[in-house]
Amino acid sequence: MIKVSIIVPFYNVENYIEKCLQSLVNQTLEDIEILLVNDGSQDGTEVIAKQFVEKYPNKIIYLEKENGGLSDARNYAIPHAKGEYIAFLDSDDYVETNMYEEMYNKAKEENLDYVECDFLWEYPDKTLESKGKQYNNKKEMFIHTRVVAWNKLIKREIVQSNHLEFPKGYRYEDVEFFYKLLPLIRNYGIVQKPFIHYVQREDSISNVQNTRTKEIIDILGHVITYYKTKNLFDEYKEEIEYTYARYILCSSMLRMVMIEDKKERKEIINFAWKSLNTQFANWKKNTYLKEKGLKNLYMRSVNNLTLKVYTSLARVKYVRDKLQEKFV
Repeated sequence: MIKVSIIVPFYNVENYIEKCLQSLVNQTLEDIEILLVNDGSQDGTEVIAKQFVEKYPNKIIYLEKENGGLSDARNYAIPHAKGEYIAFLDSDDYVETNMYEEMYNKAKEENLDYVECDFLWEYPDKTLESKGKQYNNKKEMFIHTRVVAWNKLIKREIVQSNHLEFPKGYRYEDVEFFYKLLPLIRNYGIVQKPFIHYVQREDSISNVQNTRTKEIIDILGHVITYYKTKNLFDEYKEEIEYTYARYILCSSMLRMVMIEDKKERKEIINFAWKSLNTQFANWKKNTYLKEKGLKNLYMRSVNNLTLKVYTSLARVKYVRDKLQEKFV
């Protein structure tokens, strides 16, 4: 029996793919399958990948398709997965060799649908650890989870039987996938060990900001539609509203100030602010926003005037930091 199916799409990562695959073929967990998806790669990655396929034919299943992006490649592989659990990994990251054994054992011992783990942000000059927590309920999970696909082990049946997919053609695909998955999970847990090395590349999609940055608003809109369609919106309204505000005013706003074109930057920031206030006119009355903490204090203080001040200051800081990096 295959215990874990690990889906690894790749596109032009010839400098990273070998380390990624080495960390997978050397996993201590027996009976895994690695679904390696060539998403129309045009550099030397394909050659390296096929060398691994030839060397480990019993562990690696090689899939090939025209370039369609990360979501499309993951979706393409999902129906091919045969493991009891399914996992995703980006081809420029790598993992500890005991990762899937410890996560799988946790899942089996406690009969869990879902297990996540901690990870390391790996920069050229430093490493930072992201530490998670055990959630007491799914609403707490909704608010506090780290919304990435690759630090999770998910029961395959849940993904396949509910036809869960990543949104094709959008950034922030993990956001939509996770929030659609959450209501389907019954039992969940965490292994509080940093198994994953999340490698930070300057040329990665997440570090390149342009007009596509506003796609987070579309993604959050898809989530809202999903919860309304499934008659879950009223149950999770407070969590959805708070999460919407947090994305718009925190992480996404920091990405928006990185857009180089001044006119585009201003238009997208104003569009995001208007979207929040249109979608949730009374968001400042949200229960979670009343909790103590600097982030909530900042969010409560945002209005038409302070928004301009905050984004201007954030832009100045971003430019200053880039200049420092250039001349260090």
